[in-house]
Amino acid sequence: MNAVTSGHAAALWTGLHLILLLTLSLLVVRQRRRHKVALGDEGIPELAQAIRAFGNATEYVPAALIGLAVLAVVEASPIVIHIAGLLLFAGRVLHAVGLSRSGGATIPRALGIVLTWIAYVFASATLLFYAIV
Repeated sequence: MNAVTSGHAAALWTGLHLILLLTLSLLVVRQRRRHKVALGDEGIPELAQAIRAFGNATEYVPAALIGLAVLAVVEASPIVIHIAGLLLFAGRVLHAVGLSRSGGATIPRALGIVLTWIAYVFASATLLFYAIV
């Protein structure tokens, strides 16, 4: 059996994040169909929240996945990639759940953004470490 490499770890988290983005996109489509809205949100809170949950994920996930890929390129330990990937994934799921429940502040939404930022700081610091040493 082959050992798990940093590339395998990055592939896992990239795959999971792509599934998350697809799911959030499908939730937007479902709301659009339900409310018969082709463009914009027409002031419908559920549609606006679904659009923002997807939009927010598309604002944070791509850059983080680039970070995971570069961590794999520099052969960071798979555990480092798993930590960053898990923090990001948990953060994005919590944020999306919180935002889908309410347009206002919610605990899952706040926790989600904090975990996302921790993932960003962790991946950034690790990348800078590998760049320097």
